[in-house]
Amino acid sequence: MRTSDFDYELPEELIAQTPIEPRDHSRLLVVSALEDGIEHRRFDDILEYLNPNDALVINETRVIPARLLGVKEDTGVPVEVLLLRRENTTDWEALVRPGRRLKPGAICSFGEGLLRCEVLDNVEDIGGRHVRFHYDGVFEELLDRLGEMPLPPYIHEKLRDRERYQTVYAKTEGSAAAPTAGLHFTPALLERIREKGVTIVPVLLHVGLGTFRPVKAEEISDHKMHSEWYQVTPEAADTLNRIRAAGGRLICVGTTSVRTIETVADDQGVIHPGSGDTAIFIHPGVRIKAVDGLITNFHLPQSTLLMLVSAFLTREKTLEVYRKAVAERYRFFSFGDAMFIRGKRAPYDTAE
Repeated sequence: MRTSDFDYELPEELIAQTPIEPRDHSRLLVVSALEDGIEHRRFDDILEYLNPNDALVINETRVIPARLLGVKEDTGVPVEVLLLRRENTTDWEALVRPGRRLKPGAICSFGEGLLRCEVLDNVEDIGGRHVRFHYDGVFEELLDRLGEMPLPPYIHEKLRDRERYQTVYAKTEGSAAAPTAGLHFTPALLERIREKGVTIVPVLLHVGLGTFRPVKAEEISDHKMHSEWYQVTPEAADTLNRIRAAGGRLICVGTTSVRTIETVADDQGVIHPGSGDTAIFIHPGVRIKAVDGLITNFHLPQSTLLMLVSAFLTREKTLEVYRKAVAERYRFFSFGDAMFIRGKRAPYDTAE
């Protein structure tokens, strides 16, 4: 299957520049893997599609202010360093600009020298660098003071409130981008979901370049995902297995939660606890082993995220749904509207 098979036309004005207020008033498109037709709802209507014995799987990662703007020390040339993954107390994988000027040995300065980093060597598979930071004090405090939220390049509006690019349940810092499907939830909506008898189960995947890296290979099978760090605790695994065994569905909030669960699921759909790096690439032809439904946003053409959605719905159905979403003027990408995909394993039942 070719990367170009996952292209679609998107008018630029449908790329959401600012988030909807309140969070849960964005639009919701509902589609089933087993049935024809789509429904157009509001996001807080998601409650109607969740059953009392379901699990709602959320990614508790928290975005760090990973974009650092500074200068190259010896020339004063403006530079940008985007932190992707921490390797130890001082070293990170990062993307840098301008890459041609930031060769190994270059020193960058941020906040008039409060934070400095040395370019160590290249990270060939991402076109980035290993960098080492030098500083006095607490790194996290300096990063919070000097860093900016790493909004995607298609968002041109300045974000007034940093927390609007965090989920309300964000807990563990480490992501270079938000798991944006979770941005639609409010504390009140989550409480209503719990009151219905749905179990909310946290997992962790620190979102890095693997989620957003462009697919440059002509054949999708030749694309290699960049690894991201995940964790599924024994408590989370036990809860998810108990719910599945009782006939409940595992509904994942976002593609990152899907990738986490499918990383630790065996061929029978049993969830095993664990942590480490995952480079799982889910696309048509890859069997979904444990996840029964997905809440997600609308994704970029030819992206691995769109390919993951197509593994639930088929490529043809996904592109047809996207064409209808464009026609209905849904808002796309990180601050856009949402989809709920009802998967294939469990029957759909809204009975209380």
